[in-house]
Amino acid sequence: MAPAKDTPFRSADMSMVQLYISNEIGREVVNALGELGLVQFRDLNGELSAFQRAFTQDIRRLDNVERQLRYFHAQMEKAGIALRKLDLDVDTLAPPTTTEIDELAERSQSLEQRVSSLNESYETLKKREVELTEWRWVLREAGGFFDRAHGNVDEIRASSENDDAPLLQDVEHHLAAPEVERSFSGMNIGFVAGVIARDRVAAFERILWRTLRGNLYMNQAEIPEPLVDPATNEPVTKNVFVIFAHGKEILAKIRKISESMSAEVYNVDENADLRRDQVHEVNARLGDVQSVLRNTQQTLDAELAQIARSLSAWMVLVSKEKAVYNTLNLFSYDRARRTLIAEGWCPTHDLPLIRSTLQDVTNRAGLSVPSIINEIRTNKTPPTYLKTNKFTEAFQTIVNAYGTATYQEVNPAIPVIITFPFLFAVMFGDLGHAIIMLCAALAMIYWEKPLKKITFELFAMAFYGRYIALVMAVFSIYTGLIYNDIFSKSMTLFESSWDWKVPADYRPGQTVIGKLKDDYRYPFGLDWRWHGTENDLLFTNSYKMKMSIILGWAHMTYSLCFAYINARHFKRPIDIWGNFVPGMIFFQSIFGYLVVCIFYKWTVNWVDLELQPPGLLNMLIYMFLQPGFIDVPLYRGQKYVQIGLLLLAVVQVPILLFLKPFYLRWEHNRARAKGYRGIGERSSRVSALDEDDELRQGQGQGNGGGRLSGESEVGEGVAMIARDLDEDDDDGHGGGHGGHGGEFEFGEVMIHQVIHTIEFCLNCVSHTASYLRLWALSLAHQQLSAVLWSMTMGPALGKSGIGGAIFLVVTFAAFFCLSCVILIIMEGVSAMLHSLRLAWVESFSKFAEFGGWPFAPFSFKQQMEEAEELKEYLG
Repeated sequence: MAPAKDTPFRSADMSMVQLYISNEIGREVVNALGELGLVQFRDLNGELSAFQRAFTQDIRRLDNVERQLRYFHAQMEKAGIALRKLDLDVDTLAPPTTTEIDELAERSQSLEQRVSSLNESYETLKKREVELTEWRWVLREAGGFFDRAHGNVDEIRASSENDDAPLLQDVEHHLAAPEVERSFSGMNIGFVAGVIARDRVAAFERILWRTLRGNLYMNQAEIPEPLVDPATNEPVTKNVFVIFAHGKEILAKIRKISESMSAEVYNVDENADLRRDQVHEVNARLGDVQSVLRNTQQTLDAELAQIARSLSAWMVLVSKEKAVYNTLNLFSYDRARRTLIAEGWCPTHDLPLIRSTLQDVTNRAGLSVPSIINEIRTNKTPPTYLKTNKFTEAFQTIVNAYGTATYQEVNPAIPVIITFPFLFAVMFGDLGHAIIMLCAALAMIYWEKPLKKITFELFAMAFYGRYIALVMAVFSIYTGLIYNDIFSKSMTLFESSWDWKVPADYRPGQTVIGKLKDDYRYPFGLDWRWHGTENDLLFTNSYKMKMSIILGWAHMTYSLCFAYINARHFKRPIDIWGNFVPGMIFFQSIFGYLVVCIFYKWTVNWVDLELQPPGLLNMLIYMFLQPGFIDVPLYRGQKYVQIGLLLLAVVQVPILLFLKPFYLRWEHNRARAKGYRGIGERSSRVSALDEDDELRQGQGQGNGGGRLSGESEVGEGVAMIARDLDEDDDDGHGGGHGGHGGEFEFGEVMIHQVIHTIEFCLNCVSHTASYLRLWALSLAHQQLSAVLWSMTMGPALGKSGIGGAIFLVVTFAAFFCLSCVILIIMEGVSAMLHSLRLAWVESFSKFAEFGGWPFAPFSFKQQMEEAEELKEYLG
């Protein structure tokens, strides 16, 4: 019988399957299943380390290729070469063969060597260019110093013979250019010239002064253009220095200090003619280096530009290939028959598609032995797989953020699609703000493809929830019409049902009382006459507070109904009679009665009856604290009705406490008396051969132990490959509904039920009160809108003339910006969080267990979306 079609109402039916794949097409099969994204594989090699697995060497080779591709990308970013993005929605990549992967590995290796060689050459040439540039500046500045020098040698000699005088003091005023060579050779005075980073000059001078005790003269000049540091490729400002000192030992110390401060020392000839020849030589060599450097840079850019056209595709292919081999490492390998054995979970409804995919791969490979897929029995809880589309995905994410629904229970995301945005709209309810939100949501949906590429985190979050924003905006338009509220102002869509009769002696400031028309009522929403009246806030507070209670009651009531649906689906009648029925009676006896009283109070014309309407909050308090006491009567017989409902609610408490635990104990004892084995006493092993011995003998060493999914006619050679595999290796997920649990413990069940009963009874009160946030946030949003209008547009509309028009334009811009930032974004986020809490806590706690674990299939598409490293390669 064909499985029922999967629906989003509950998780898809899942099956554990076992696959037998020829080793020759193992890679191709995993590639095809990765494109499908429908199988979650189990690790059958849990006892092996990562280095002991069969395909570790292939993964290490691909890691090296991936490293090389990242190296190319880094070089392209350094060179400013744009990467050709890959749009997987448009560009389709065929699965590569092993030969193509080998060719890619060889090509990336050769390209890395070539790019690395070009980089090394470029760095060497760049370093040489910097050295020659620095040498040229040293020759220029030192030559200028020598050319400016003047003075006589005798005074220098006298200064040198005076121990108290600093060496070479005012040497610029004592050196004569023609006598420099004779004075240096006669007095053994030398100099050191070089270049040092400008930020180290001060420290360099202090070290020289303290080390040489002032026996030196230092002249320096700034290099006006920044020089590029070859190591970091960043500009560095440097200074040229020339240091004069007496004696070879002192000059040697200066050179060592210069080297320790990362200064470069260059040779400068004292003779002007020779120095001029040095300058010409340096310029010539610098020109040659720059020419070779340009050619090297052009060659490197050409190589990187060619790589840039294919790098994204290579990165995706290598990433997929790594994922394939990582998955193959989860398989068990039968060396005798050269067959891979895999186990995993997949949707039952998609088994025919998986089977046909395996058959297609086998046919393309031309093998005579087909791949086999067996559906096997298991006592483990399957993963929860909830199918989504573009519209439901964001809503499902909201639910999954709280927890993963138990397998086959009602999907909480289905009611959330309506209740979450509607409760938001109750708090947000402004037509003008809702229209702006609707326009933003429609724009994100219409320009979905280009906006999808924006990586700004806050915008990405809003874009991901664009369909949530759309539904919230639509519901907010509805509630804005109900509240008759647009930017804190009312709309006169229909004729008012109130008639204002102004007395003849009316004076400004005097209160005017409105009266209802005889047979006419405002057709939709709140009457616009309420806006601006003295008792407007009193009326809307009462209306929204009661509305919050009614909506909360409806929200929790239907949530309790889902508990009945779950219990019926899992065939647990005791949950219906022990939890759902008494819980529903308890809840409706108190808060259902309160809602009925609210509606009844609205139907009574207390003015015509000339009676004081009762306070429902006091009525509910007295119902518990003083049963039978009625402060202000609401209807006849109210005393007896409330006493009866209170007794009915109290009776449900012991039913909630004791019915389910004692029933389970009685059922367990009856089963043991009949000789049945306890739930926890059966084996927790599960595999393709987890059957009794008779079945094994009947199948001749085992054929997979489950029910064969249409492959029972396959040859016996492949069918004999099955092995006995232990379930307790990787997923660790236990029995769930009908799965194996522990031995029945009455004490644990009783404690659990006591906790459940206390939580349910207390939560009925606290959760109902929690819905008053609908009233509070709606009031806050309306009042903030009114304050913003009164501070911006209100005064601006009262001005006239050209100045008033300019002021109106400026004020409107401020009003619009503040409305978007404060009232739509900030208030919208606040209302959304409160609505989220009502869904998570007040609703889900009534029916959802959230005891499942998510279905995480092997999927290339999901891998591309989750891999942060790949996002920069994809368009």
